Amino acid sequence: MTIRRCVVLSLMLAVIAAPVMADRLKDLARIKGVRNNQLVGYGLVVGLDGTGDKAPFTNQTFRNMMNQFGITLPEGVNPNLANVAAVTVSANLPPFAKAGQEIDITVSSIGNSDSLRGGTLLMSPLKGADGNVYAMAQGSLVVGGFGAEGQDGSRITVNVPSVGRIPNGATIEREIVSPFTQGDTITFHLMRPDFTTARRVVEVVNESLGPDMAYAHDATSISVRAPRDPSQRVSFLSILENLEVDPAEDAAKVVINSRTGTIVVGQNVRVNPAAVTHGNLTVTIQENPEVQQPNPFAAGTTAIEQDTQIAITEDPARMFKFGPAVTLNEIVQAVNQVGAAPGDVMAVLEALKQAGALRAELIVI
Repeated sequence: MTIRRCVVLSLMLAVIAAPVMADRLKDLARIKGVRNNQLVGYGLVVGLDGTGDKAPFTNQTFRNMMNQFGITLPEGVNPNLANVAAVTVSANLPPFAKAGQEIDITVSSIGNSDSLRGGTLLMSPLKGADGNVYAMAQGSLVVGGFGAEGQDGSRITVNVPSVGRIPNGATIEREIVSPFTQGDTITFHLMRPDFTTARRVVEVVNESLGPDMAYAHDATSISVRAPRDPSQRVSFLSILENLEVDPAEDAAKVVINSRTGTIVVGQNVRVNPAAVTHGNLTVTIQENPEVQQPNPFAAGTTAIEQDTQIAITEDPARMFKFGPAVTLNEIVQAVNQVGAAPGDVMAVLEALKQAGALRAELIVI
């Protein structure tokens, strides 16, 4: 048995013997240089049922396209393109994509087109950030939204009819050179930077491959020595990314979404001893209009007399106490016993943070 086969066999046994609760390295990190690249283009969608746009750049684009086909429109003639819409075309070019492969594209109206349903995208080049053309897009749109409008101006719209998709609508024309096969190392970038997780990744790799095979640059990047031969590097990485690592616990955080009232409290959140009370004022305004009728033979007119009643009630404020090193379960139980609404909980957490009793990072999104 060769040394290479022994290394592969030992790596496979290490993967099988890894802890069940750990995460795979491929779920914790991404490989440096292996990434998507965004593409964008501009084009025309034709064949619409009178739902095209009236933008001036649509007419200009249409004239330019007709000139390419040898048709010249007279100056001052408005083609009145009711069935044509100007659109942007966007796509993601996946890593290792080869010329001739197809990718999905998204087509979005940039004018005042009401709907792209039933339209066909004409050939449109897709460019990258460097200005080079990497794909050509064309095809019939799949639009999930639709709308209807009555003669009186009333209308109803379901989903978004001005955006559509074309599965496999673009053909790749240019490949992007990947640094995957370059150099003597493969570098992993942790999706959640953490020094403890980076150290554990290095320990797991060195235990499986041998000492000094992996080393960490910082809390995000870990480099692993790898063979130069592309075929060996693919097999090497296939085994490497399936190594299981026990990630470190995240820092204590409390995340508050003030728009939706969502509050997420992390597992490691602690509260120092503190007593909290929080009450609400309820203001009620009630209008009781009364109709005043004049006498039957009087010359008066009917009048409406306003009777407004305003009441203010204060809900009883119950005080609850946090003991030292309160856990997440105890925080939830205390809040549930008081019956506080999400808005009240937000105010309590912010006050605890200002008082120095909340031992966690408070994040408001």
